[in-house]
Amino acid sequence: MGRNLQNGERLRPVDLARGHGLSTQAIRNYEEAGILPAAGRTPHGYRVYTPLHAGALRAFLALVPGHGHQTATSIMRAVNEDAVDDAFRLIDESHAQLLDDRRTLRAVESALGDLGPAPASEPGVKSEPGRGSAPAAASAPGGTFIGPLAGKLGIRPATLRKWERAGLVRPQRDPLTGYRVYDEADVRDAHLAHQLRRGGYLLEQIAPLIAQVRAAGGLEPLEAALCEWRGRLSTRGRAMLTGAAELEAYLRRRG
Repeated sequence: MGRNLQNGERLRPVDLARGHGLSTQAIRNYEEAGILPAAGRTPHGYRVYTPLHAGALRAFLALVPGHGHQTATSIMRAVNEDAVDDAFRLIDESHAQLLDDRRTLRAVESALGDLGPAPASEPGVKSEPGRGSAPAAASAPGGTFIGPLAGKLGIRPATLRKWERAGLVRPQRDPLTGYRVYDEADVRDAHLAHQLRRGGYLLEQIAPLIAQVRAAGGLEPLEAALCEWRGRLSTRGRAMLTGAAELEAYLRRRG
């Protein structure tokens, strides 16, 4: 069965597949998954596709880069089942996730921008639970103790200990007193954690970022990662626009 090039009403699986670098089996799989509407059949049982199916395929392939394969599949299945509101809800959820990712990026950039130079080591220390008070003039060579750091951040020492258990800060112990000693990297990580916590982020969300800062060797190398992250979000946003245009064309064709 050949394709009618004049009116384009009858298409074979290979006709749909060729233009997109797909296999005919992929076209059949897409139909079975509900991505394409059900094909008609010839008297001999061969599938017959139409420009409507071609439009569905274009819409699906355009939706994938912005929404992901699973969500794009769910969107197309909902449309083909005449549950258009469900399709719109899925699209809204993807946009909401993109917006949330942008807010996270802005929060990270703001937190990094607010850090500035690491605070200098400060003398003095407040009490650690289970230990006596350290002398007022005590200091940590090359670092700061938990009390001064907590005071600088405006939080309780117990919060810093909680962050330590979550892996956000990794202070060493003073060999003479056993007190926690926070070096410049710890102070940086504590400031970053504090900024993100103020932005409403959970400890388990903050830990991977701080791990990335450590792996990058500091804040400056992280700038490239943030730039790449920003580019990915922009690419995704534009892909959503392309997907929306193809989906709208498909919806118009469906009538």
